[in-house]
Amino acid sequence: MTVTSQFSSPKEGNDFLSRHWPWWGLLPLYPYGYKRTVFKELVPDQLWGLEQLQGLYYVAVPVRLIVAKVPGGLMLVNPLPPTKELTAFLRELIEKHGPVLSIVLPTASGLEHKISLPALARFFPKAELWICPGQWSFPFQMPLAWLGIPSARTKTLFEDGLPHEETCEWIPLGPLDIGLGRFQEVSCFHKASRALLVTDSLVGISADPPALFNEDPTPLLFHARDRGDEPLKDSPHSRRKGWARLVLFASFLRPAQLDIPPLSKVLRYAFRPGVRSPRAHFGIFPFEWKDGWDTAAMQLLGEKKPLLQIAPVLERLVFPRARESFLEWLDKLNRLEKLKWLVSAHHSPLVEFNNRQARELKRKISNREWAPDDGDWGFLGGLDKTLLDRGVVPKNPLKAFKD
Repeated sequence: MTVTSQFSSPKEGNDFLSRHWPWWGLLPLYPYGYKRTVFKELVPDQLWGLEQLQGLYYVAVPVRLIVAKVPGGLMLVNPLPPTKELTAFLRELIEKHGPVLSIVLPTASGLEHKISLPALARFFPKAELWICPGQWSFPFQMPLAWLGIPSARTKTLFEDGLPHEETCEWIPLGPLDIGLGRFQEVSCFHKASRALLVTDSLVGISADPPALFNEDPTPLLFHARDRGDEPLKDSPHSRRKGWARLVLFASFLRPAQLDIPPLSKVLRYAFRPGVRSPRAHFGIFPFEWKDGWDTAAMQLLGEKKPLLQIAPVLERLVFPRARESFLEWLDKLNRLEKLKWLVSAHHSPLVEFNNRQARELKRKISNREWAPDDGDWGFLGGLDKTLLDRGVVPKNPLKAFKD
């Protein structure tokens, strides 16, 4: 169903300035100040996605701004840095479908979207801004205006109403107390496209690497190696291998099949001929993969179509003691009429997701162990236990929000 852009790449998209993001230091993630944007039409004349990369140490995954057609114009969901390339794609949509009427930040804790909102709001000064309840900042709680969000045209979802209710149904997940602030996400059922628009709550992951890596597959090739002295060799096999390892990293942070070798061993293979470049990190490769890593990765990847799932990081660090809240949210999704698609801010852009699949996902979650502590989950489980023991996160994440 997903198709590539019917628009040509903007003319200014071929130079560095069109992809430069000057505020990258606020969230210094790879690829830092260089933000290439890929445009995809998801549902013809109704829904589009604009994707950029985001990650650490070449562990990069797509992050997506969703554009939905609403009566009279467009709605933007999950803000991203408005580079010249990204805004050029938006201008083409505006010429055909009308102005940007609203910009929605549907998460209370999604830093990558929150940091992008002020600049995107300035680019569309007439758009209404809608934010998820319970916005928070760290280490100090600051007013929205201090964060650069124009408070005069900013409304809070549910408290001040809801945008585009004639074509959108809004479903909250949370709130949950996660210690530093709250987790809450408001998903949007866009009736015209029959798609559920989410930020982090559900994802679909394919075994095929995202199109964002087509122009520069360096992150895939870097992680496809087994030692630092191996050159970065491009091939379809290397790209899929590197992507599978990136998914393991992104899902579990430190999967069970990964060892960190001693520094002496890392340096033994560094600075060898063929890897003496910043692109190869000069041969510094601080990872060792054990046998069986590929079997573990295939539990997360869909070969024929994206595999629908709750991200392990979300399950183990946000919902470990709140499974029932997640299941109740799935029940709400099951009541949506004519649900057909899932569009998330991460991983695959368009995933088949209907009422039957919502019920099946609930059944699967209900019948398996939730938020395990062993195997690939061990690092996440240990981190959660440490935060719990130190009082950073509460034992009951719902207590703070009960009447």
